[in-house]
Amino acid sequence: MGIFDKLFKSKESCCDINVQKSSCSCDENHESFAEDTIEIRILGLCCKNYDTLEENILHAVNELGFKAKVKHITDFTEVATYGIISTPGLWIDGKIVSYGKVLSKDEIKDILKKIV
Repeated sequence: MGIFDKLFKSKESCCDINVQKSSCSCDENHESFAEDTIEIRILGLCCKNYDTLEENILHAVNELGFKAKVKHITDFTEVATYGIISTPGLWIDGKIVSYGKVLSKDEIKDILKKIV
């Protein structure tokens, strides 16, 4: 396995999760999704905190039984358009709900319950 394989390999989840994952960071809607689907964006460069936040999001969504579409926004210029300078950031259904820290699964569940 080469260095690029390690950097760009797809991640597999440890559990059956009801989430559509997308890595597109443009504003175009390439896929349609149901009205009851939550749109979640993780903002920032890939790092351990980013990966931990993603894992916590996926587990929270799964435990609540919600449908979600997760997008990864890794372009720093685009991340800046969200008005945050500290990452990772978490955007859910049109609102920045956290930035600069890794939320726990329970914190994410609380936020999702308030939004939905």
